[in-house]
Amino acid sequence: MNILLVEDDIDLQKVLAQYLELSGFKVTTANHGKHGLEKFIAGHFDICIFDVMMPVMDGFTLAAKIITMDPGIPVIFLTAKNQKEDRLKGLKLGADDYITKPFEAEELVLRINNILKRSGKTESETVQLGRLEIRFDELLIKDSENDYQLTPREGELLRYLLNNPNRVLKREEILTSLWGQNDYFMGRSMDVFISRLRKYLGGEPIVKLDTVRGIGFILKVKATAD
Repeated sequence: MNILLVEDDIDLQKVLAQYLELSGFKVTTANHGKHGLEKFIAGHFDICIFDVMMPVMDGFTLAAKIITMDPGIPVIFLTAKNQKEDRLKGLKLGADDYITKPFEAEELVLRINNILKRSGKTESETVQLGRLEIRFDELLIKDSENDYQLTPREGELLRYLLNNPNRVLKREEILTSLWGQNDYFMGRSMDVFISRLRKYLGGEPIVKLDTVRGIGFILKVKATAD
């Protein structure tokens, strides 16, 4: 899925782009509305995320131009304002959502996935692991008896482990690759995520999530069940 992200706060733009890419999206960025319009005309996008207050061309003007060219394109506005008039203006333009800063990046990912699902743009992203069915687009693990709902970060962690099977992954590698920081609190949170994933995967004999003491973790996946 291709996202056009137009945000004039370069630091925020980089953080959001990195997080969205780690969540499986392809992201094209622009620094202001005119730049964003040029990128939109030159490319193909499934959803747009626009800051409202930008130089050269604001987000509302940009959205109006783009929606005229592609009436079905989903648009999310980002803004530091929380005024009713601004929200109504964005929604009248045809925006699908409106997020007030500051916000958590994982909240943005959830809203994007919900909008794409409603618009029919979401591609099924299902991994079969023995008797387990892992639906990343729904953040869901299904076995013959239970459904386990994942948090966005549990989903990111599981995806990372599945992309690196049968390999010892260092704690600091996982933390910095997924969430950009290797600190005590994120480390403790990851331990909780690992514990939950171990429970969710525990009923399938071809997979085992082990802790490698003092180093990190390894997701052992057999080609077939014994």
